[in-house]
Amino acid sequence: MPQAITISNLTKTFPGEEGEHIALQSVNLAVEKGDIYGIMGLSGAGKSTLVRCINGLEHYDSGTVTVNAKEVGSLNRGDLRMLRRDIGMIFQSFNLMPSRTVAGNVELAFRNRKDRAARESRVCELLDLVGLADKADSYPNELSGGQKQRVAIARALVNNPSILLSDEATSALDPNTTQSILDLLRNLHDRLGLTIVVITHQMAVIKQICNKVAVIADGSIVEEGKVFDLFVNPQARLTKSFIETTSNLEKISALIEHNSPLIALHPGEILLRMRYVSKQVSQALISIISRQFNIDANIIFGDIDVVDNAPLGGLVVIFKGKASDVREAIEFLKKRDIRIEVLKHAELA
Repeated sequence: MPQAITISNLTKTFPGEEGEHIALQSVNLAVEKGDIYGIMGLSGAGKSTLVRCINGLEHYDSGTVTVNAKEVGSLNRGDLRMLRRDIGMIFQSFNLMPSRTVAGNVELAFRNRKDRAARESRVCELLDLVGLADKADSYPNELSGGQKQRVAIARALVNNPSILLSDEATSALDPNTTQSILDLLRNLHDRLGLTIVVITHQMAVIKQICNKVAVIADGSIVEEGKVFDLFVNPQARLTKSFIETTSNLEKISALIEHNSPLIALHPGEILLRMRYVSKQVSQALISIISRQFNIDANIIFGDIDVVDNAPLGGLVVIFKGKASDVREAIEFLKKRDIRIEVLKHAELA
């Protein structure tokens, strides 16, 4: 796929009381057209500065930022203005005018379009697209947080952009509303062919909507790749800590540490953590090994999501049976791309 955004050796510094503060350092990134690309990091990591460099709101010290084949830093004011028409942007704050209706807030985004009928038609089209056709005459103080963000999204789409930048757009919303906004963004991506860059500190957002992700820390990219691959095999310590916040499988460590009766083992039992590490897993493996190897499998808890149309996550289970049967069952699972971690044996209980 052609690249929508290419960032090469990007460095950005800010003056500080104790000298220069490095906000971005030698950042390299490639976002293909049609990607929903996540940029993940803690507060102060450089995420928002990176977005501001992409749309030309922030000048950078060195490197290049190329958006739709145009190098942002070399554009004059007029060309930069034209490029920004092809880039929509939404934020954590909705930035709505309280004295204007929903329709009026969306209409504010029009530039030099004198045809009132055309403006009104486009506003109606956009409000319908974001599910607010019945709220055109409402005011911001009559809307929920999720509805306000939908107005902001409609406003960002006024100029039919090919790229949408989302800077922490769901971080102030409750979980259910966050899910509805993510569903809307995915729907808009599919219907309009958008390339979306999602800036967030929430790994759950990356997991739900993105196909690729870059993890940023202290202004540098520490890890990047396809979302499924990073969840299955994270390399950077920061990435691992982010992933742990989205998985119930890590709770087993606390249960073991506190000798929870939930995982008390009896003779012939073994406690395992099973992780899916391949997109090809589709069999009912627990049922199969119970029948084929004559073992009992007790699922303590599980955490399985679907990411990029493949199961991601795993199970914590207790197997009970003859030692030879349990060993054969484990080998059977390993050959089917299930990562097995033995956590506890009965004889150690």
